[in-house]
Amino acid sequence: MSKTVSPGAGKPARRRDGTPRVIVTRHLMPAVEARMGELYDAQLNSEDTPFTREQLAAAMQDCDVLVPTVTDRIDAELIEGAGDRLGLIASFGAGTDHIDLAAAKRRGIMVTNTPGVFTDDTADLAMALIIGVPRRVREGVALVRRGEWTGWAPSAMLGRQLGGKVLGILGMGRIGQAVAHRAKAFGLHIVYHNHHRLPQALETMFAAEYVDTLDELVAMSDILTLHCPATPQTIGAIDAARIGAMKPGACLINTARGDLVDQEALIAALQSGALAGAGLDVYPGEPDVDKRLLAHPNVMTLPHIGSATMEGRERSGEKVIANIRFWVDGHRPPDQVLEGLV
Repeated sequence: MSKTVSPGAGKPARRRDGTPRVIVTRHLMPAVEARMGELYDAQLNSEDTPFTREQLAAAMQDCDVLVPTVTDRIDAELIEGAGDRLGLIASFGAGTDHIDLAAAKRRGIMVTNTPGVFTDDTADLAMALIIGVPRRVREGVALVRRGEWTGWAPSAMLGRQLGGKVLGILGMGRIGQAVAHRAKAFGLHIVYHNHHRLPQALETMFAAEYVDTLDELVAMSDILTLHCPATPQTIGAIDAARIGAMKPGACLINTARGDLVDQEALIAALQSGALAGAGLDVYPGEPDVDKRLLAHPNVMTLPHIGSATMEGRERSGEKVIANIRFWVDGHRPPDQVLEGLV
């Protein structure tokens, strides 16, 4: 039986039969939590209140498996202070930049994630922004809701066609490729920059052109969409200089990580009109969103919902359970994250 508690509440005693204790930091899909309760000594978070740093530290002292999410920052200090029992961090979500993998490796703590589950969901949302920003969807919705729309006119609410425009993709992993697949159907010319160039067969399939540098990608793109992880090399990569090098009237789409973009430079370019708009699902310092972004008529601001489908969240939870089961049985989990290979 699982015990459902709020963060910081008293922790249940470990089962006498040696069943691993699993602490889950956020509320997951009901079917996933029910299955965890059947299999493990599971401590769940019914209130879905994010753990504080102190609560994370306490949990890591008193569990065999920690199930965090991408919003839980598991840094070296927390890992070094973890109890000897902690053997697996089974993260819910594909990203791993919130976990210090090197520190986990030093402590002999295995890390898993749930890759591939949210690829289509995130790509779908990115395409909604890629379509919505050039066509001024956010501005049009606001106009109608304010009751200020006066009817169709041949020169009103003019946006930009997608067909024939250059879509620049930074990061051509699973999600970047899924976006390219969708974008091709809209007649976009796809250019991309990636840590490694794709095989020619994939480039041909996506009709995608590789460019050697990020600077070249930025300068070529009518629409720039970000699909890379947050690493020391990519954090702040879309800085003032690169934003300034974008085409007049270009658009920026970010469904990856907020820290990839210099937000002040982005806001300045939007306010000056150098950029036509932006589509954002992620922000630095979430959940805070800069009021200047909210005020801009052609910035689509979404609440980090790239992966927010019932099907995807359930499959991710099932992957977490599978990773735990493999680890408990003494086998390598299918989604083990290897430090240095992410």
